[in-house]
Amino acid sequence: MPDADFSRRWRFCVAPMLDWTDTHCRVFHRSLSRHARLYTEMITSPALVHGNRDRLLRFSEVEHPVACQLGGSDPAELAQAAKWVAERGYDEVNLNCGCPSERVQRGSFGACLMLEPKLVADCFKAMRDAVDIDVTVKHRIGVDKEDSYGFVRDFVGTLFDAGCRVFIVHTRAAWLKGLSPKENREVPPLKRDYAYALKKDFPEAVICVNGAVKTLETAEEIIAAGCDGVMVGREAYQNPWILTDVDARLFGDETVRAVTRSEIIDRMTAYLKEKVPADPLALRGTTRHMLGLLNGLAGAKAYRRTLSDPAAYKAFGTEVLHEAYARAGWREPDLTNTRFDDDEF
Repeated sequence: MPDADFSRRWRFCVAPMLDWTDTHCRVFHRSLSRHARLYTEMITSPALVHGNRDRLLRFSEVEHPVACQLGGSDPAELAQAAKWVAERGYDEVNLNCGCPSERVQRGSFGACLMLEPKLVADCFKAMRDAVDIDVTVKHRIGVDKEDSYGFVRDFVGTLFDAGCRVFIVHTRAAWLKGLSPKENREVPPLKRDYAYALKKDFPEAVICVNGAVKTLETAEEIIAAGCDGVMVGREAYQNPWILTDVDARLFGDETVRAVTRSEIIDRMTAYLKEKVPADPLALRGTTRHMLGLLNGLAGAKAYRRTLSDPAAYKAFGTEVLHEAYARAGWREPDLTNTRFDDDEF
């Protein structure tokens, strides 16, 4: 079995999501959980080579533990990209072998790389040899017709032999022909038993399960079945309050105190006042990630409507979150959830 302190790092992760998990989103998510591991959007290695690295790799110190996900298929290029990631202070660099989009396929990376396990192993080794931080791989359980357990077992085995010890397993196959990325999250059958089998076949590896994990009850079931952790995607984004229970329930950390949505509004308003003077786009860039904060509560519609109204931003500026919360008319504190102390944010 992997070292408990090591495997615990992946007990609960928020998935890399294109156009969503930027630095503002990650700061918001960190305000809800001390321990959840946060991931960037996928950044391609060519983009880092030829683009604005400062913009692509920016993050706030409060985001730790935070991982950068890379997309690419050239070992030397990925090694250089991994060096830049490590130099910026990220805790982990993750190689994407799971994205099914046509654009990603045209770049010869993402899920299609699973059909070339030796190349993936070369990419992994190049990245590992270039940095001292954790290098991990996120992948599917299969690609198109190659969806037997033997296929993913052999893929993981090739990488395990190359030295990889952390696998984030999306437990659906990627159908590269005929399905959109959204359909690829829903149509291919969910096969968590493959992840459970991988943990039995590779007990020294960390197996973190991704795919249709929508509740902490499901997360607890997956961990009880022997896997090391879970990665949650859209549920964490659309219903972010789920993150406030993560520290106590999944990490056993009872030292953090109760938090209310009002406190989160205060915290993120302070963040806006810090960031917006130098970067006006940070205002809408941050609040767009917070539309789900009152999800399922009375007043949620008024809250979302305010944060979607250009006039509200013109009238209230960096106080728009307070105004949206006031218009929601929701005041009852939820003291069943937990958060770290103010001075640790």
